[in-house]
Amino acid sequence: MADRSSDSGQEWADDQVKELRDLAGANTPVGVMSMKLGRSEAAIRSKAQSEDISLLPPNRSPYGDMS
Repeated sequence: MADRSSDSGQEWADDQVKELRDLAGANTPVGVMSMKLGRSEAAIRSKAQSEDISLLPPNRSPYGDMS
């Protein structure tokens, strides 16, 4: 059975999953991801969890490299 978002009932295309990975890697807020992908925040979180994509920001200083 294919993964489906909870709001639209549409399957996730491979390019959408790649874009989700890219956006998550760029530390994009879930709300922005939602607008870019046309999916609800709940659908984004659900798909990220099922694909083992972390939506948590990396543990980095907001001030950049202080060395």
